[in-house]
Amino acid sequence: MSLSIEVARRILETSKQRALELRSPVSIAIVDAGGHLVLFERMMAPYGWATGSISLAKASTAVMFNQSTDAVAQWGSGIPGFASSMAAMTQGKFIMAAGGWPIRMGGATVGGIGVSGGNAPGRDDEIARAGLAAAEALAPATPVMHTPGAMPQPAMQLSNTMPQPAVLPYSQQPVPAYPSMPQPQPQVAGSVNLPTPQMNPASTHHLVSDQENPYGDEQIPFDQFNEARGDQS
Repeated sequence: MSLSIEVARRILETSKQRALELRSPVSIAIVDAGGHLVLFERMMAPYGWATGSISLAKASTAVMFNQSTDAVAQWGSGIPGFASSMAAMTQGKFIMAAGGWPIRMGGATVGGIGVSGGNAPGRDDEIARAGLAAAEALAPATPVMHTPGAMPQPAMQLSNTMPQPAVLPYSQQPVPAYPSMPQPQPQVAGSVNLPTPQMNPASTHHLVSDQENPYGDEQIPFDQFNEARGDQS
């Protein structure tokens, strides 16, 4: 939904009527959702030229943060350098002063209104809220679709008491049992009875005293070996 020129004119005329009732000539600016100027009127022409720029800055700030400029001033004042930085980045279309409000229709923000020049505290806000009331009256009602002859169905609710599978600790979880596979037996071709080898006692050789030195070398007693070494020395 966008802000039409007809709706903007109705908002401005309602705000202007409230300003006349309060005997408070002001400047009124109305912008669209992108912060672009739609309608503007300065009631105290040719004086109060500064209120025109201030009202436009209020309307743009309300759209920029989607809240009233009074609310922006409350939390923005605690941030060092916030106001000056935003004013420089937006080329002067930012201000922290009461009198700016977003215009909402059908639950969507379609623009903003800014009022400046009130001759008493709170006058700018009061004049701007009068225009917002006119916007709310012009907001179309959201149609509700009903099928003829259809009964309304109750909303389905998910139960939070559904049984949940028990989770056992890892050490207590059952171990799956697998069937044992039979071990393959070696298959022998044909039926052959091999004789069992028998040990022949006659073929068993034992070392006797005369076979302790199989190489046939003559062993010399240790004493004779020492005497032989003494002769050689």
